[in-house]
Parts: sequence; structure tokens; C-alpha cells
Amino acid sequence: MIEIYFAPASVAVLFARIILGILFFFQGYEKIFKIKIHNVIIAIAPSYKKLKFPDFLVSLTAYTTSFIELIGGFLLIAGLFRYEAYYLLGIDLLIVSIGFSLINSMWDMQYILPRLLLLILLLLLPTELDIYSIDSLIGCRS
Repeated sequence: MIEIYFAPASVAVLFARIILGILFFFQGYEKIFKIKIHNVIIAIAPSYKKLKFPDFLVSLTAYTTSFIELIGGFLLIAGLFRYEAYYLLGIDLLIVSIGFSLINSMWDMQYILPRLLLLILLLLLPTELDIYSIDSLIGCRS
């Protein structure tokens, strides 16, 4: 009989990484496939137009952040290129935070704070704990 041992700390990292991946993946999925990025742009453009932001910058940011969230979330769920995904998603959170702050300096952090806390936790934990991933299976330490 083969005995499988799951180290609690490694399982905790796995859960945190997958939950963070799910949060970002479905956020990107929603914006790209359900709402459609064009409609996202239509919804946010008036606020940025008041600030005299160029339309192309609003569109570029909406497309970029949506695809980073979708792809980065998928990579975290799979456990592939984890640290590259963490860094891109961290940049995504910075961009979104700046965008929200420009529109309203007292914005509700309910959407960003859980993602930010999970991201910081995963970046601070030792890489050796994240053993349940494709990166670990193929011997790649991302």
C-alpha cells in the first residue's frame, strides 16, 4: 500500500494559490467573455474622460489588466510560472489601485484587499512549500 503524506504547510500554500488563481481567473473571464471588454471600457471611460485621460490609454489598460487576470489566474491554478504570475498580478493590482484612486480617493477595497493579502502571503512564504504544482513536477523552480 502506498502512503501519501500531505504536509499541512504545503497544502495551505496550495489552497491559497488556487484560491487567488480562481479570484483572478474568473475576474478576467467575466470581463473578457461575459461582460466583454468593450462594455467595460464604455462603463469606465466617462470617469477617466473627466480626468482628461486619452481613450487609447483607458482601452489599453482595460485589455491588459483583463488578460493578465485571466492568464495569471490560470497559471496560478495550474501552478505554472507561479512567480511570474505573482509579479504580473501584483502589477495589475497596482494599476487597478491607481485607477480607482484617480476616480475616487476613498474607494472600497473589498475587491483588492483579499487578492493583495493572498498575493503578499504567497510571495513571502518559502518557495519550497509550494510543492503541489506543475512547476514542481517538471523540476522548475519559478
